[in-house]
Amino acid sequence: MDDINLHYRFLNWRRRIREIREVRAVRYQERYKRMLKNGDTLSYQGNSDEVGCYVAPRPLSKGNCYFEVTIMDTGVRGTIAVGLVPQHYKLDHQPGWLPHSIAYHADDGKLYNGNPVGQQFGPKCNRGDRIGCGIYADTSDAGLVTVFFTKNGKEVGSVVVPVAPDGLFPAIGMHSLGEEVRLDLQAEWGSEEEDSVMMVDSHEDEWARLYDVRVSGTLLEYVGKGKSIMDVGLAQARQPLTTRSHYFEVEIVDPGEKCYIALGLARRDYPKNRHPGWSRGSVAYHADDGKIFHGSGVGDQFGPRCFEGDIMGCGIMFPRDYVLDYEDEMDDWDAADVRPKQGRVENLLYLNDEDEEEGDDPEQEHEGRKVMLVGVGHSSSQMF
Repeated sequence: MDDINLHYRFLNWRRRIREIREVRAVRYQERYKRMLKNGDTLSYQGNSDEVGCYVAPRPLSKGNCYFEVTIMDTGVRGTIAVGLVPQHYKLDHQPGWLPHSIAYHADDGKLYNGNPVGQQFGPKCNRGDRIGCGIYADTSDAGLVTVFFTKNGKEVGSVVVPVAPDGLFPAIGMHSLGEEVRLDLQAEWGSEEEDSVMMVDSHEDEWARLYDVRVSGTLLEYVGKGKSIMDVGLAQARQPLTTRSHYFEVEIVDPGEKCYIALGLARRDYPKNRHPGWSRGSVAYHADDGKIFHGSGVGDQFGPRCFEGDIMGCGIMFPRDYVLDYEDEMDDWDAADVRPKQGRVENLLYLNDEDEEEGDDPEQEHEGRKVMLVGVGHSSSQMF
């Protein structure tokens, strides 16, 4: 009798083991709809009227807290979303549209946080860009976790969200013909050395002066009143352009009411309530009228007007014999000095300046040759 009972107990134990394995197999199974998965490549297979969605088999965890998606093809509209969702998320909705989900959308640069209406968050993403998503596992507290997003290895921004009981699962959404991505669920992310000291996607401490401008990851947003000519917002970088880093770009993600956005160069002590280009020691290209302002409140026709999605750039073409002292020590710009050597390039920022007072100290004029990057907004505008 004891042998029979032992046999039944053994059979029950084996059945229980099998049931547990079956449950785990179902639990950790990837789910996708209107997508074709070929290795690590996902491609949209719908008719552009319906959403396709992929949900990874396992949630992010402390040991695996980040993943990346490389956009291989934006298709017709580039409506690609990357984010986190609950395990049993509805596969006919983009990540971020439904409660307890969050996603960064490539086509408009918006963050969708459990709502079909997104908020401006970062730059748009195109073919070849890498979109990453991760969690700061050490910030998890009382059912909340900090989720962050990256573009090409640079952090765009972060937000605190509630954690679903089963965790947050990597998810990719697509919504138009031809869209294709490559998925890396084992990607790693950490602090990478900046390619340029003038990258706009720096943190707030990389800006020497911020006046009526808010920094959120890679985004600069004007937060002033915008009611008078004095209500100008200013964002001035901490470090100047150099022979090693002589160019920068800004993408207009939201032109605001009138696209009063100016991009250019200015001296370090430039007035905070003046657009670059309006006062001495500055030059700037203005997006709203396509004019260039060169130390004067009156601009000259220069180029086309700029609109949402346009990328404005500015740089310096240094002569070969132009040398900046202490260029290797630009981490502390306040302590650095810029001294053009013999055969130096002449700073033309002051040459058409009628406000320059006669008899200025030559040393003061020499100090004015320090040029700094300036990006500003003068309406409810946003820039990357």
